Amino acid sequence: MTQSALKTTTEVTPTARLVVPVGRLDFEASSSFQQAIENTIKDAGGAPVIVDCAQLDYVSSAGLRVFLVGARAAKLGNVPFSVCGLVDAVRRVFVVSGFDKLIAEHPDRAAALAAIK
Repeated sequence: MTQSALKTTTEVTPTARLVVPVGRLDFEASSSFQQAIENTIKDAGGAPVIVDCAQLDYVSSAGLRVFLVGARAAKLGNVPFSVCGLVDAVRRVFVVSGFDKLIAEHPDRAAALAAIK
């Protein structure tokens, strides 16, 4: 029996809103992760939204779709959207799929927050 093992939290800083996925982002987890991203973008009030992937171990094609949908929703809402802390396995998926060209990436949370103007 396979069970999705993704936990998602959100954090508010003075300059940004963060979505923090922990575990595996697969088909089963994609819907709740998408809801978390959409709610964060909606509630951001124009503040940048950063997805901190430092504890994201795996991303499936369904999970990638959530990143794309989130990036598009952020663009429509004029909300800066980026990812940070991609582990090697997740970074490879981002690069192979071309998402590294669609979504701004930072090496870690500190760099993502420092990039906010």
